[in-house]
Amino acid sequence: MISKVLVALEKKQTILYPTDTVWGIGGDATSSEVVEKIYKIKERADHKALIVLIKDIEMLKKYVQEIPEVAYSFLKEDRPTTLVYPQPINLPLNLLGDEGSIGIRIPKHSFCQELLTAFGKPIISTSANISGSETPKNFNSIDSKILEGVDYVVHLQKKNTQNQPSRVLKIKADGTVLILRA
Repeated sequence: MISKVLVALEKKQTILYPTDTVWGIGGDATSSEVVEKIYKIKERADHKALIVLIKDIEMLKKYVQEIPEVAYSFLKEDRPTTLVYPQPINLPLNLLGDEGSIGIRIPKHSFCQELLTAFGKPIISTSANISGSETPKNFNSIDSKILEGVDYVVHLQKKNTQNQPSRVLKIKADGTVLILRA
């Protein structure tokens, strides 16, 4: 299973896969070409940032200039939490938010961890819906445009029991935390 997904990621293809939250559209987060493809699939304005999954804190250090001290307590929680960092590095500009920030999550989901370990780079994770539409609660409610738009569908865990998006917290440069999505 992982080997086929890796081939797709290495070929700069998009994937549809189960995450620790909802089904996600993903791809190589270091490729501006892949980012562009995902915006087209979602029919989403390219100024709205996408979330990135990373394996662990060591990988996080490669993609943000600094990990604020306050972030460590959130990184240890079991609840899926995406942290928005102010100064990302080594990521394409079209992946970043308006103010140059990036949302990053470390999933505890076994498939995601296995995939991130094997791929060795961050993977985009945006909900598997057309922009403005409701986030699908399970695989069977994913819009056919999404299924047809991605290059590879991971046929795993089609009855995903996780159907809530992650909490999103923004860490400002001064260390204060804002709740963007509870």
